[in-house]
Amino acid sequence: MGAAMRRIQAGNALTAFGIGFTVPFLYIYVAQVRGLGSMAATSAFVAFALGALVALPLTGRVIDRRGPVPVVIGAAVAASAGALALGLSTGVVPILLSALALGAGQAVMQPALATMIVWCSTPSTRTRAFALQFFMQNLGLGIGGLIGGQIVDETRPGSFTLLFGIEAVMFLVLAGVILTVRMPHSPVIKDATPKDPAQAGGNGWKRVLQHQAMVKLLVLGFVIFFACYGQFESGLAAFGTEAAGISPSTLGFALAANTGAIVVAQFVVLRLVEKRRRSRVIALVGLIWTVAWVVAGFSGLGHGSAVMAAAAFVTTYALFGIGEAMLSPTLAPLVADLAPEGSVGQYNSAFALVKQMALALGPLGVPLGAGVPMLYIGVFVVVSLGIAWLALRLGKQLTPAQDNPSLSRVVAQGSPAVAAKASVAEPVHA
Repeated sequence: MGAAMRRIQAGNALTAFGIGFTVPFLYIYVAQVRGLGSMAATSAFVAFALGALVALPLTGRVIDRRGPVPVVIGAAVAASAGALALGLSTGVVPILLSALALGAGQAVMQPALATMIVWCSTPSTRTRAFALQFFMQNLGLGIGGLIGGQIVDETRPGSFTLLFGIEAVMFLVLAGVILTVRMPHSPVIKDATPKDPAQAGGNGWKRVLQHQAMVKLLVLGFVIFFACYGQFESGLAAFGTEAAGISPSTLGFALAANTGAIVVAQFVVLRLVEKRRRSRVIALVGLIWTVAWVVAGFSGLGHGSAVMAAAAFVTTYALFGIGEAMLSPTLAPLVADLAPEGSVGQYNSAFALVKQMALALGPLGVPLGAGVPMLYIGVFVVVSLGIAWLALRLGKQLTPAQDNPSLSRVVAQGSPAVAAKASVAEPVHA
C-alpha cells in the first residue's frame, strides 16, 4: 500500500470514528435532550437524507472535472460546519438546516473518497483497498459509538454538544489529511473502460443511463441497500421489538454482532471472494440474506423461549454482517471497472445516490414489520432471492475481467491465453 492510500484510509477511519460518536444518539438528542419531540427528530433524519439526495446528482461531474481532492475537502468543511451547528442548535429550523448541511457533506465524501481510492489503486489491488476501507469504517463507527455512549448524558445537553464537536473536528482532520495526499499526475485511469464514441457529447447522467451493465448494477444496488441497510434501524428493528419481543438492549447486541461479524470476517472472506466471479459472490450474498430473514422469522414465531428468540435475532444481524463483508470488496471495485475513462466520479456518485435513495425509503418497511410481521419476513425473503437472480443476470453483461478481477493480475503478468479471453467481450451499451 502506497503512502497516498495509507493516508486516504487513515482519514476515512478517523471520519468514521467521529460519525460513530453521534449517529446512535441523534434521535435522542433532538427529541429528548432538546425537547422537540419525535416529529422534529424524524424531520432531522429526512433533512439529512434530503441533503444527500440534492447534492449527489451534481457531485460526479465536479469530481471528474476538478478531481476528487477539492471535493473531499469542501464536503468535509461543510459536514464539519453542519455537525458543529447541530450540536449548538436548540430550535427546529436551525437543527434541520444543520442536518441538511451534514447530510450533504457526508454524502458527497463517499464518491469522492471512492474515486481517490480508484485513482491510487490498480485492478489487482482495488478489491483489497475497498475491503480495508469498509473494515476501517466499521471499526471506527463501532469504537466511536462505544466511547460516545460513555460520554452522553441526557440530563446534560453539553455532553451532546461535545460529541458533535468531536465529529466536526474529525471532518477537519480528514480535510487536513487529504491535503497531504499526492494524487497521480494524470486523472486518466489506465485500466478504465474506453469512452464509447456513440456517447460523445452527452452529459454524465446520459452516459450512465445508456450503459446497460451499470443500470443493472444500480438496480441491484438499490435492492441490496433497501433490503439490508435500509431495514437495520427501521423495519427489522420494528419487527424485532413488536413481533419477537426483543428488548432495546438485545437490539444493541444485534447491532454489535453485525459490526463484530464484519470486523472478524472481512479479511477471511476477502481471501474467498477476490478470485471468484463478482456476480456469483453477490448472488451468494442474496442466499445468505435469505437465510438471515428466515432466521429472523423464527424469532418472531413465538414457539421458543425468549432466549432462543433473542439468539435468532442476533444471528440475523451477524449473517447480514457476513454478507456485507462479501459485498465491500465486490460492489465498489465493480463500479470503478465499469466506469468509462474520465467518468469514475460520475459512476461513483450515481451508485452513492442509489444507496441514499434506498436508505431514505427503508423506513417504508416499518408498518409491515410492526403490523404484519410474517408478511414482512416473506417479502424480504423474496427480495433476497431477487438479489441472487439480479446478480446472475448482471454477470451476463460483464466482461470476464470485470466479473473476475483476478484475471487482471494474470493479464498483467503476461498470460497471452487469459489476455485473449479477458478481451473477448466489451461492456454492452444501449
